[in-house]
Amino acid sequence: MSPQEIAKSYLQALEEASTTKVLALFSKAGCVNSPLYGERSAAEFYPELFKDTSTSKLTLKGVMEGSSVSSETKLISIWFHFDWVLADGEPAPFDVVDVLEICSTTGLISKLHIVYDTYPIRGVFNASKELLAP
Repeated sequence: MSPQEIAKSYLQALEEASTTKVLALFSKAGCVNSPLYGERSAAEFYPELFKDTSTSKLTLKGVMEGSSVSSETKLISIWFHFDWVLADGEPAPFDVVDVLEICSTTGLISKLHIVYDTYPIRGVFNASKELLAP
């Protein structure tokens, strides 16, 4: 898949909250590094994200392609607006860049780094998690 096709498929899977579709883009051992959730396997991260989400609308702003300086791993960066509504109905919108490390043999995402400023949404996110805790 081209970087644009990967970006489109990834954002569509996120917007649909489809664990199956998003995990199909990852290698079996794929992981995600998130400012709010920490580092987790993709198989753990996305179900929790979708549980914490009421709705989301994603607007693509740009797709960039490059390679890692240290390992020459192919990198794809997806810049988008995440109009996120938390499970308790609170809006938590933000702009974000997801940096995808692509496995050279499978063409799948081996690691995803989520980069954004959590300050504007940290309070509503924490309150939502506390409200929904068992």
